[in-house]
Amino acid sequence: MFGFFAPRKPSAPRSGQPAAAASASSTSSTSSRRARLPADLMRKVRRIEIATNRLVDQGVAGDYHSVFKGLGMEFAEVRPYQPGDDVRTIDWNVTARTGAPHVKKFVEERDLTIFVVVDVSGSLSFGSRAILKRELAAEIAALLAFAAVRNQDRVGAALISDRLELFLAPQRRRTHVLRLVREVLDRPAHGGTDLQRGLESVLAALKRRSVLFVISDFLGSPCSRALKAAAARHDLILVEIVDPRDQELPAVGPVVLRDAETGRIGLVDGRRERRRHAERRHREREGLARLTRRLGVDHVELRTDRPYLNTILAFFEERRRRLQR
Repeated sequence: MFGFFAPRKPSAPRSGQPAAAASASSTSSTSSRRARLPADLMRKVRRIEIATNRLVDQGVAGDYHSVFKGLGMEFAEVRPYQPGDDVRTIDWNVTARTGAPHVKKFVEERDLTIFVVVDVSGSLSFGSRAILKRELAAEIAALLAFAAVRNQDRVGAALISDRLELFLAPQRRRTHVLRLVREVLDRPAHGGTDLQRGLESVLAALKRRSVLFVISDFLGSPCSRALKAAAARHDLILVEIVDPRDQELPAVGPVVLRDAETGRIGLVDGRRERRRHAERRHREREGLARLTRRLGVDHVELRTDRPYLNTILAFFEERRRRLQR
């Protein structure tokens, strides 16, 4: 996770098990787990539902609607011209036939699909503040999904680590969102981060153009090939989950650290490694920033030590202004 230990090689795909089969097996194992969900997990799911629905009611749903547009405009009706109507919408055939000016009225054809990809690798199970990175990822996924459902859009999701862990086909139901939250919180961490492989599996299964959110801490390689492919086919938005200790080690030591992804344990002197670790993380994040600029995709940073609502709303506002240019 911190990069002090030898990197783990990506695990090989499960023999004879394609992505669809992996999804099906995940679904069956999920059904058995759901029957024995612990009370503390249900409380977390309920807390996230209440908190994110409150934010949706406070205006996130409206901002979402104005920022994520549908596939186009659909003709609705012809009505008499009114002062202030755009003259470009005048229906000249009806106007000539009736002898009075009429205009065409259009409505937005939403039919929008929101697809949320959540990294559930071992590094997301870490947190140095009051909330784990995975719990923050679950809240953000829930907020986006509930806003989409409130606007009658379909929501789908995938959980990835160094492979595709689970694929949820897009639906418009509240229970579908709650299933997503449960899975993010309860899915056991398997292996390390290999967004390249995980995203490639998602893109192979996701046939319809979507607004594609990728929620991850993006530790290590920025998986440029998969992100480039995703940006070419979808409206791609990267949500980076950041914990202060990902960027900066405490100046203490030596201390025993366990890598959350490889399981390896090592003795690390924070006073010696602090600067080297900060420089390595800075290079990784700069690389991700350059990649997003080159691809022309949105990049949002959310931190475990700060409230996220203002950051989300600021992102919506900035995106709305950009779309209006």
